[in-house]
Amino acid sequence: MYTNLEANREALDDDLLHTALLFRLLRKHGLAVPQDVLNNFIDYQGRIRTSLGKDVEGILSLYEASFLAYEGEEALQNVTTFTTTCLEEFLHDVDVKLELKGRVGYALKIPLHWRAPRVYARWFIDVYARDDMVNPLLLELAKRDFNMVQSAHTRDVKELSRWWNDLGIQKLSFVRDRIMECFLWTIGIAFEQQLWYCRHVLTKINALVTTIDDVYDIYGSIDELECFTKSIERWDIDAIEGLPDYMKVCYTALLDTTNVFAHDCFKRNGINCLSYLKNAWINLCKSYLVEARWYHSKHMPTFEEYMQNAWISISGPTILTHAYFFLSDKTTSEALDSMESHRDLIYLSSMILRLHDDLGTSEAEL
Repeated sequence: MYTNLEANREALDDDLLHTALLFRLLRKHGLAVPQDVLNNFIDYQGRIRTSLGKDVEGILSLYEASFLAYEGEEALQNVTTFTTTCLEEFLHDVDVKLELKGRVGYALKIPLHWRAPRVYARWFIDVYARDDMVNPLLLELAKRDFNMVQSAHTRDVKELSRWWNDLGIQKLSFVRDRIMECFLWTIGIAFEQQLWYCRHVLTKINALVTTIDDVYDIYGSIDELECFTKSIERWDIDAIEGLPDYMKVCYTALLDTTNVFAHDCFKRNGINCLSYLKNAWINLCKSYLVEARWYHSKHMPTFEEYMQNAWISISGPTILTHAYFFLSDKTTSEALDSMESHRDLIYLSSMILRLHDDLGTSEAEL
């Protein structure tokens, strides 16, 4: 694709739509394509060339590409602002087709990199079916692909619902039955058919995170939570002695599920990941305990103090650690070293998740 971009640079000189599309796809897949491939369409401040003012699809493509700007690429970063203004004006332009306005409105409401892939695919199938230039074979392929993946997801839900019911946690009065929500969240990370096991792992992890979060936030007394956290740190089934019955159920479910994951990981690629998974849970529960102590002592942390703990309590490190081992069957010892040496990837991703989650917090939760 990169070769195609270079070889056809001259032919693409006046083709904003396809140049921006190629640029976005290449950067999305890790190729450091220079922003100057867009120089024919924008000036040094990121403003669009006047002659392109009515190219709705081209400007939409450029808008979507602008979100892949690197730090320091001011012109490309400014493109987002300028194209947003243009697209908003197109929504009120009587000369723009209704179907195209629908795509523009959708893009402005939910930027491409925020969309759940399969939800977007389903939406776009209907949009493409109404396109004057529709390719019937491509449309049929998209429909069949969607139905095949949907069928695989249906099987996943049945198996995960059975696991959740067999686990017995849902019998506890305070537990929220959110297995379907957890699964839908997981599809945003691993929707492909071949990643079925990763979907199962992450859905189960999310369900357990939700449950244990409720133990710390809603149900447990501070003394019970101190004991529960110490038991998690021991990571031994004998540590359930002295815990209340409801905590015994949660503790056993967590240990059993995590130990099964570690065993499966060892069978699949010969890697013993138990210490990584265990430490992720220990750190998460310790962060929950910090927040519980703040609440019970009526302590108001500073923003810095809060964020030092909150990037862990959002459960990002726990989920990403599990994803790291189960998104591929080829995890190596070198990959484990890489995870340790690139902790900032987990930290920064978790920080984004925490800030986004806090921005959506309702007043009732404050």
